[in-house]
Amino acid sequence: MRVTRRGAVRRRSRARGWTATASLTTQAPAAPAPAAPADARLDVLFLTTATLPPLGADTWVSVQLMRELDRDDHTVHLACATGPEGDPTPTFLAVRGVRGLHVLPVDLGPELAGEPSLKGRLGALWATVPALGSLVRLARYIRRNDIRVIHSTDRPRDAFACTLLARITRARSIVHVHVGYAEWMSGLRRRSIRSADALIAISQFVKHTLAASGHPGRTTHVVLNAIDLDRWEPDVGRDEARAELGIPDGAPVVVTVCRLFEAKGPEQLIRAIAIVRDELPDVRLVIVGDDGPEQGRYTSHLAEVAAGLGLTDQVLFLGRRNDVPRLMAAADVFAMPSFDEPFGLVYLEAMAMERPVVALTNGGTPEVVVDGVTGLLSEPGDMEALAGNLVRLLRDPSLRKQMGGHGRRRVEEHFTADRMAADAAQVYRLVAS
Repeated sequence: MRVTRRGAVRRRSRARGWTATASLTTQAPAAPAPAAPADARLDVLFLTTATLPPLGADTWVSVQLMRELDRDDHTVHLACATGPEGDPTPTFLAVRGVRGLHVLPVDLGPELAGEPSLKGRLGALWATVPALGSLVRLARYIRRNDIRVIHSTDRPRDAFACTLLARITRARSIVHVHVGYAEWMSGLRRRSIRSADALIAISQFVKHTLAASGHPGRTTHVVLNAIDLDRWEPDVGRDEARAELGIPDGAPVVVTVCRLFEAKGPEQLIRAIAIVRDELPDVRLVIVGDDGPEQGRYTSHLAEVAAGLGLTDQVLFLGRRNDVPRLMAAADVFAMPSFDEPFGLVYLEAMAMERPVVALTNGGTPEVVVDGVTGLLSEPGDMEALAGNLVRLLRDPSLRKQMGGHGRRRVEEHFTADRMAADAAQVYRLVAS
């Protein structure tokens, strides 16, 4: 990885259809420069403004792409906030050691968690004034390095900066859409998505929401997410994790891992466990994750629900953890009854750990979890069916083993990072042509 400081850039002599010294303020939008030959190396810039932990799924997907893109075909750049010397941002930490990555530190202002107050938004707006200098420096970097494609997440500032820089430099903008398009999105995010030269949707479900809002299918490309299989080793740490959690020998264990908010279905899962307990009295539910901006309020609500159902000793709230693989190893079943789930990376992680998945048949979930093969799906709102699927799997070790094996093979065959990078590379070539 190479870090470019204070605007110093690699200079190349490849001809392009624009002049690197053109005025940033007066240049009008124009047609893209002539496409590079199909066999030429393509320069791709990833842009992310994420600065707060933990590393989100959207940024993590970008990191995997940076790592896996074929360096014979691509020169890969990253513009991100690197943080102070002794306190690097999560993004900068994640890309350390990535081979052949050229990093340009930028400051596009502070990242806001949750819904800030008016005072907080005004303060953030004032703090973004220095970002103008970063944008100018970044535009120069894009020109001088012949960058053809700018790839950002759908975070509002990322998408806005991506489309603005593409307009200034005549590069092509790609916004990676990680959630279903909806009216709850900020106006800035929606306008930026509409302005992009192309969109990458993480599932057919997300593409459908974009199409329903008028986005043309010809510029929306589906690239399914993937995971790094090396991190997920089935059963490693299982006994130690169960002992640490005080789980009795032989007790059936359900694990869920998610950010705790209503759409992920944690309350429905707790209520389903109350039904499961009638048939499997020793059942345990392990909840991994916190509620982020809620600062414990939603977690407290869930604890009250569990207490009201008499499940205080059977529902374990672990908060955010860094040892998710071993906690998944402690599970017999993974469950997350999320509704309108755009994809569900955590389902892939559970499948890689050879754990059958219990979830709902909506959103992008059926594109990941094959009902009756790698897990069991039920309709949203059908609590009895959700609980029945849990009971069925918890009672049948051979079915769990069979579905777990199918899940691992499905991830190995369809959801690897090199496959995702190859799919994204096809989109880059198409958009840059």
